[in-house]
Amino acid sequence: MAPMGIRLSPLGVAVFCLLGLGVLYHLYAGVLSSRLAAFRQQRGVDLRDLLALSVEAAVQGGKEVKRVREENVLEEQSKGKTKEGANEFLTLGDLSSHKKMFYLIKNTYPDLKVNSEEHDSSVGDTQVWSRDIPSEILEKIGGGKEVPPESVTVWIDPLDATQEYTENLLQYVTTMVCVAVDGKPVIGVIHKPFTEYTAWAFVGKGSNVSPRASYSANPHRVIVSRSHAGKVKSFVQDAFGNNTTIIPAGGAGYKVLSLVEPPPGESKSADQADVYIHVTYIKKWDICAGAALLAALGGQMTTLQGEDIDYSGTEANKGGLVASIGVDHKALLEKLPNWDPDKH
Repeated sequence: MAPMGIRLSPLGVAVFCLLGLGVLYHLYAGVLSSRLAAFRQQRGVDLRDLLALSVEAAVQGGKEVKRVREENVLEEQSKGKTKEGANEFLTLGDLSSHKKMFYLIKNTYPDLKVNSEEHDSSVGDTQVWSRDIPSEILEKIGGGKEVPPESVTVWIDPLDATQEYTENLLQYVTTMVCVAVDGKPVIGVIHKPFTEYTAWAFVGKGSNVSPRASYSANPHRVIVSRSHAGKVKSFVQDAFGNNTTIIPAGGAGYKVLSLVEPPPGESKSADQADVYIHVTYIKKWDICAGAALLAALGGQMTTLQGEDIDYSGTEANKGGLVASIGVDHKALLEKLPNWDPDKH
């Protein structure tokens, strides 16, 4: 008598197959998940693309800044007072520029960390970068460099020199974007909305700006804040003498541009400086773009103690700053008096 075989109905076959697939899923799901996660982490961000996007964001933000000022709908309000007692202003120009700049970057690269001076809970702009790279960048930057998105921090200042903006001192106003990789500024963009001039730099790759032909070492021309000055004037005079030329000006972006060759058509004598010094509390979106620009040109921006500033962590820089190009930065630091942030 032949042994009896086991026969499965079509339903049984289906159940058996499903059970088998379930076992395989549990065996391999973890492996597949980890490999997919690794794949995502390997997807790098091309820094030349991010430079072009940063330029576009600064320009688009600048258009909003200019539009609001020309329409005279600033809707000005105070965000409070600084430690020195100065009002910190917020306008519709700040918010409209923030929305353009922040969402253009986030819509294009959702995984990037983007820190902005302003915050807006309204519906975001849906614009995405066209991925067009300006010919100037293609000509000067031969190739990009890919970095992991988790190593990138983007700092944006939608409207630098807001107080001057409300006073119609528009020469000081800029929009800025900075890209830091592992805390070091590598891309800086400073855009002047009312002259439509854009300065940009990619550290180690190139820039569309250059140092001036000469700088004065004795005496220095030192540019400082006009609205958040603290005790900077006495600090500068203690360092370099009472005959030092001190230039009060608005906007950190404007002050950095005063250290480099001015753009065509702009007066070469207007607020040109050799050193930029700040002694009070300042936010990193104010200074990161300038730090990248100077670094690309062989200059430096450090705390008053000569320390590098980390652009991956908190938003505040409490160590003051000294920025220079074309002069001996170390010699500058050695002349600075002892500095206590709580007294300035």
